[in-house]
Amino acid sequence: MIDNDVDMEIEKKEVEEDVMETTEQDEPNKSSGTLVWTLDLSEFNDTTFSPPLYVRNLPWRIMCIPRSSNAAGSERKPTLGFFLQCNPIDVQGNNNGWSCYARATLSILSREKPENDFNRRINHFFYAKENDWGYSNFMMMEEIKDPAKGFIKDNKINLKIEVAADAPHGVHWDSKKYTGYVGLKNQGATCYMNSVLQTLYFTSQLRKAVYKMPTDGDDVNKSVALALQRVFYELQTSDCAVATKKLTKSFGWEALDSFMQHDVQEFCRVLLDHMENKMKGTCVEGTIPKLLEGKVCSYISCMNVDYESKRSESFFDIQLNIKGKRTVIESFEDYITPEILEGDNKYDAGTYGLQDAKKGTKFQKFPPVLYLQLMRFQYDPLMDMNVKINDRYEFPETLDLNEFIENPTDNEKFSLFAVLVHSGDNHGGHYVAYISPKLDGKWFKFDDDVVSKSNRTEAIENNFGGSEDESLNVRHCTNAYMLVYIKETQKDDVLTNIIDDDIPLNLTSFFEEEKREEALRRKEKQEAHLYMSVEAVTDDPFHGYQGNDLLNWTTARPNVYRVKKESSVRDMEEMIADNMGYQVDGIRLWVFQSRANSTIRPAPIENEREKTIWEVAEKETPLKVFVETIDQSNPAKGLMPYKRDEQNIIFLKYFDVMTDTMYYLTHVFLSPDSCIGDVFQHARDKIGLPANVPLALYEEVHAGRTDELTPTKLLGEMEEVFDGDIWVIQRTDLTGKFHNTVDDYFRDLNNRISVQFCDKNNPADPGFHVVLNQKMTYNEVAEVVANCIDSEPNLIQFFKPQSHRDIAGYAIKSHFEGTLKDLFMSYGQRTKSPKKLFYLRLNIAISELESKDHFRCTWLNKHREETVLSLYVAKNVTIAELLEEAKKQIEMGPDGSGKLRLLEVYSYRIHRVFSNGVSYHNIQPSMAQQTTCYRVEEIPVEETRLGPKDFLIPVAHFHQTIFQCFNHPFLFKVTEGEALQSVRARMLERFKDISEKEFEKYKFSLITHGRMTPLNDDFTFNSSDFITNVDKDTKPITEAHLDVFLHSRPWLGLEHALKPPKRSRYNYVEKPVKIHNQ
Repeated sequence: MIDNDVDMEIEKKEVEEDVMETTEQDEPNKSSGTLVWTLDLSEFNDTTFSPPLYVRNLPWRIMCIPRSSNAAGSERKPTLGFFLQCNPIDVQGNNNGWSCYARATLSILSREKPENDFNRRINHFFYAKENDWGYSNFMMMEEIKDPAKGFIKDNKINLKIEVAADAPHGVHWDSKKYTGYVGLKNQGATCYMNSVLQTLYFTSQLRKAVYKMPTDGDDVNKSVALALQRVFYELQTSDCAVATKKLTKSFGWEALDSFMQHDVQEFCRVLLDHMENKMKGTCVEGTIPKLLEGKVCSYISCMNVDYESKRSESFFDIQLNIKGKRTVIESFEDYITPEILEGDNKYDAGTYGLQDAKKGTKFQKFPPVLYLQLMRFQYDPLMDMNVKINDRYEFPETLDLNEFIENPTDNEKFSLFAVLVHSGDNHGGHYVAYISPKLDGKWFKFDDDVVSKSNRTEAIENNFGGSEDESLNVRHCTNAYMLVYIKETQKDDVLTNIIDDDIPLNLTSFFEEEKREEALRRKEKQEAHLYMSVEAVTDDPFHGYQGNDLLNWTTARPNVYRVKKESSVRDMEEMIADNMGYQVDGIRLWVFQSRANSTIRPAPIENEREKTIWEVAEKETPLKVFVETIDQSNPAKGLMPYKRDEQNIIFLKYFDVMTDTMYYLTHVFLSPDSCIGDVFQHARDKIGLPANVPLALYEEVHAGRTDELTPTKLLGEMEEVFDGDIWVIQRTDLTGKFHNTVDDYFRDLNNRISVQFCDKNNPADPGFHVVLNQKMTYNEVAEVVANCIDSEPNLIQFFKPQSHRDIAGYAIKSHFEGTLKDLFMSYGQRTKSPKKLFYLRLNIAISELESKDHFRCTWLNKHREETVLSLYVAKNVTIAELLEEAKKQIEMGPDGSGKLRLLEVYSYRIHRVFSNGVSYHNIQPSMAQQTTCYRVEEIPVEETRLGPKDFLIPVAHFHQTIFQCFNHPFLFKVTEGEALQSVRARMLERFKDISEKEFEKYKFSLITHGRMTPLNDDFTFNSSDFITNVDKDTKPITEAHLDVFLHSRPWLGLEHALKPPKRSRYNYVEKPVKIHNQ
């Protein structure tokens, strides 16, 4: 019979009456299962499915399709298409987003002898778009129907599938229910971290110490210790997979760091170092060394004299070489095998001189928890890259290391606790961890958020690597990368049982409260569509505001209320009144409404109290309201009387001409028969103006426009008047320093713009903001900025920002004739948002600077270190004058010649040597070429005095081919007839950072017109070898003939290997693991 009897509709034809049997226990979450199904060939005309076999809670079916062979040149014959299909459907009817790796054997059973069964195996990563896998031509139908084969009886055949599957991802899998443990969520590429964290978590003694680390008062967002405590706490108490975002955030990592894979050993070491530092000075100090620290002795022992050098060191993990090794024991034997120092490599034993010696390592102490890193990633010099070694490498479940310790004092037997497995290659892959939490023979697989039961074969034997045998049901690139062993005599202490009561009460309370707050936030987020925001202000932010309208909402700091959309206006009034400490009849609400002229003014909702807030807001959020309140000093007076149909609310401002300041006065209610000039009395009362002071009245229509009003008119005589209009009062008997009228003030206000200025040479400079007028000229802006940075206007240069990056772009010419507005519009900045410019402090006047050329070159000092130089030179200077300008920016030692020269370097070869008399005009503009640069260098002392037979030769480094040059090319002095051995010896003196042994590997060649001629030790240098025969006037490079082009001349090539940089194991952009916070 089948494993379970779940009825499930299938669109295609399904045979339900067939007899099936199972060999597994009747649990849908089991890791493997077997299904035998009878197919009636008399009804086999279309795709046919078996009923489901449930493995890992997924439905697995036999899918049979009638097919035909398509062999070229032969008659098409019918065949049986035999597939394994998995097609889970969730409760919403979706089947996307799931995945499961499975191994299976597909069989046609013999009716006579089991050994005659026909079997074929598959391994496949099943997911929604590839939910079936198998063979289109599993077997020819004529073979199946041949009675002699023994497969068919009564026109029926028995088909069998044996399925073994990993726990699935993307579908409901209750790890806690099936295993008692939970996994960790993958943030993108954090599987390496998850594997390490699970291993550390099950090291109970370490977990208990982590719980005891003092974290009270730590920054929740930056404390790595607190974040690790949270992860361990949730792994112990949660029923579902645990998130690690707070942990990586505490590392100081950005979102991109979570998508960058790292090495498990490197991450483990960095994290444990961090924790060890955090534990210092606490009750758990020394826990990590106690668990993980071992001792090793490095020694050099002379073979013929009684002399030995020893040094004892600590280790926290052991890196084992696996190349050419079959087992862990062989790697340990290789680790302690001494190296013989003899011949040219003899050991300097001080007073004993050079001696034959043995150099080796001895283990003095193994820690209770032993981490072994298998060095599967090694550099391949032939491929010039790191490669992964997938060779078979066996490791035991019990590891006896007694033979490898110097003076054993304990039983050095270890039990395998965890196997960290890597699938993939050096470019990337995936990590999982197999752990036996109690060392009781029960293994579990921790694959990010999915935890499943495993067994010894899956955890150990299948991860030896190196086999292509399908019977192992494991991928070739999947193998163990790190092993964790625990000393048998100390496993009870290391794996001590931890219960919830062992967690400090303060941590439990903190994390539970954190959970409650997060649950509340999730609930609020889920119900967010039912609520809206209401932003409420009194007239407090109106006071002191100098702009258009009544306030700036970005700086007003309104009270924000979260209100249900279906609440009434009356409900909102009660909430706001209660929050502000008023009675409901002590406030009146006005809704800010946007007008067609881009202003926002208060409007009444006096008769709309029963409407919902969502209706009043016209389905826009947030709803902005002005809260009119009673006078707290005279609450009995109450609110000013207001009749919506008979009065308008007008807001009054006063413009002080002398101080160029705008003041908010109050709001008034006016009826149509009110005289407009009546509002003057409010100004006189508020400001204290005498009755004989002449006043004028303006309406603030919108930004940049004000209309003067006639004070003698009645309100009803005005063409338009609306609730929320703003009137501005000013004196007319005074003349202002900046503006004479309100109209002038607002016109100028409309031209104000906030500009951020940042130092071009300081990428981290936050800069400063200055409010400027868009009509300002270049010189006016320069004067303002000069005052801000304590400089002179003519000693500042401005730069536009780049459109695609937040760095300085092109320089702005000081003779720019437009306004500041024209400047920003010239590169597309037309919005009202703050603008940005970069500035540079100058040592010379900007006018002088702009009359010169900017020449960019590099300075190569005597240590072969490069520095970029930016020189500003006149267009008519000579190379000598250019070099004098360069001297101002460089430092030369007292023992040098003090003389400079200019070279043109292209593709790591010297193409031209410039004489000092050459005009700057003659420098070819080849800087646009990426591999070309100009180089300034100090002329070596020996090259300043060339004898009659001395000349200079160009020298360049190359590797394998002369078209792969690298490093710094140089000129070198030789003498006519000088031997190669002499040149080699003198050149070694120049390369002070290269050992004599390494320099011996350098091969010298003469390269002429792209042809390489290796040089023997008997070669002598002649100037004729370094000039071209094409140009008869060509001469050697001497002081008398210096300005030469070398691109077609012969040159001396130094062939040697380019030292490979330390390469990333996974990706060339991978960064080292760093934890930035404490």
